[in-house]
Amino acid sequence: MLIKTLADLKLTPAERALLDQHGFDFATFCELQKALANGQFGPERNITTHTLAPPPASDLIHLPEPESPEGNELEALGLEAIRKGQVAVAVLNGGMATRFGGRVKGVVEVADGKSFMELRLGDIRDAQGQVPVFLMNSFATEVETKRHLDEHHWFGLAPTHVHLLTQRIFVRLMPTGEVFRDRHGRIGFYAPGHGDVFEVLAASAGFKAFASQGGKLLAISNIDNLGATLCPRVLGAHLKAAKPVTVEVADREPGDKGGAPVLVDGRLAVLEGFRFPKSFDIGQVPVFNTNSMVVNVSAVKPNYSLTWFRADKDVEGQSVVQFERLMGEVTSFVDAAYLWVPRDGNAGRFMPVKTPQDLEIIKPLVRKRFHL
Repeated sequence: MLIKTLADLKLTPAERALLDQHGFDFATFCELQKALANGQFGPERNITTHTLAPPPASDLIHLPEPESPEGNELEALGLEAIRKGQVAVAVLNGGMATRFGGRVKGVVEVADGKSFMELRLGDIRDAQGQVPVFLMNSFATEVETKRHLDEHHWFGLAPTHVHLLTQRIFVRLMPTGEVFRDRHGRIGFYAPGHGDVFEVLAASAGFKAFASQGGKLLAISNIDNLGATLCPRVLGAHLKAAKPVTVEVADREPGDKGGAPVLVDGRLAVLEGFRFPKSFDIGQVPVFNTNSMVVNVSAVKPNYSLTWFRADKDVEGQSVVQFERLMGEVTSFVDAAYLWVPRDGNAGRFMPVKTPQDLEIIKPLVRKRFHL
């Protein structure tokens, strides 16, 4: 049944309150459901039909080594911005918290009693200046995240400088277009990707205050990428490139599924991995998108027309469809620099933890990186 009014969803009062609280875009939901039900949103719709080409080597900027003359120059630029209060950090702590036994990943212990949250916030706390934090949760992570922060006294940061934001909410569908309900008859809610980070930030009173008080730069990264520490050299590289966005890219390895910067009809932008046609040899692109970026405050706008993509999932043994938007697509709307950062080693910028098994593998490096 196509949903035409909220009443058609047959929500409980608690479910209606959840949707109202988290900015459910009912009109967009109805459009997407109709397209899916009418057979107009098959998986093939995700694949781009634009002309693609590898990125020119000259457009991939290598991050200079620490202590090199250029590295020292960029370090100084970044440190100056931090000391002047021009830098903030946004940490993506949303999603559905499903891969760690139902626990919110940010509160999971990484090593020696330290959680993802403690390691990431401790790094920001120790910066040489006051750096506001915008912690973007989902409806599935916000309560446990707040409890974790309270229990640990916000890891030494003033609560007034840690702004808790919540991303949008959406409703799962069956491949036929019917609304998905779980074995208990409850509607399946989910967080529809990290593409809404810009509109959520733009609506935030804390972010507006940061911008009005001279804030200029925002470093965005995933909570589970422990390599994405606040790095003055990266900030300096962004300032020197003088573009609204700087995307961190790293060496591509076999099996990497992330997006990559490619020429799309002659314009360089991040294209997600699932959007590449089979005819395009991704091996031509030596890097991939780490989902860490630095953006100018002026580039944080609520009205980017980011594409809704289809994501097929398995929930309780049933095939479901989720529609999601992704942050990297902002590069289709604003010019971006592509900063080639080291992937591995003590200075590596890509240490993702997607499963408990990943966590066991990187523990020794985490201990070294964070001096545990």
